[in-house]
Amino acid sequence: MNYRMTVQYDGTRYEGWQRQTRTAETIQGRLEAAVRAVTGETVQVIGAGRTDAGVHAAGQTANFHLAAPREVRALETALNEALPDDIGISGLAEADERFHSRFSAAAKTYRYRIRTGTEKKVFERRFVWQYGKPLDTAAMKRAAALLTGMHDFTSFCGNKKMKKTAVRTISSIELHEKDGELAIDYTGDGFLQNMVRILTGTLVEVGEGKRTAEDMPRILEARDRQAAGFTAPAQGLILLRVFYDGEQTL
Repeated sequence: MNYRMTVQYDGTRYEGWQRQTRTAETIQGRLEAAVRAVTGETVQVIGAGRTDAGVHAAGQTANFHLAAPREVRALETALNEALPDDIGISGLAEADERFHSRFSAAAKTYRYRIRTGTEKKVFERRFVWQYGKPLDTAAMKRAAALLTGMHDFTSFCGNKKMKKTAVRTISSIELHEKDGELAIDYTGDGFLQNMVRILTGTLVEVGEGKRTAEDMPRILEARDRQAAGFTAPAQGLILLRVFYDGEQTL
């Protein structure tokens, strides 16, 4: 039986989504351990996106297969009891056997939060980049418009050894500023390693006046990581939602 679930997590103390041999502190590793503790079965929990160390999720989608079917609500309750307090499961449901949380995904939305006001967000410090200075959001919006669409995003990829295509489609980059905080929402059909954080760092450099919006086509054409901006800190990034065929994006 294939099970689909929505997973929320505070990624602060974890080494990212993907299971690793050198540490048990990964989201995938913790979920698989919980399934094993509850069901006695060793499974692979497949996530829609492999979030980096320190990155959070409000709407990660994952799936796993069990040989012996379980009652959904009881399984969800038992898994949540077996998980640490900074990882939670909601919306557990039976899925079609062909459903694959990663390969079936049509789009994802990430949000990056930046404090632009002078007042510190003490209780939000794990989830907001405490930048603390104003940014030229009008210039950043112009740059964002030039980054939307289908492009080769090699310049915005943190994996220098990646051999697969870096062509992705970003359908929208929305900037919203309120009460001393700038939120940037990225929606696209897929994102490369560190891509959202590098896009954010590049847009911040535009907001600082270090780059212009008109630099974006040249950065894309370079297909060189050195051409783009810095990688923004992990704590400001959260995976909001994963969309599948027939679901409307944000």
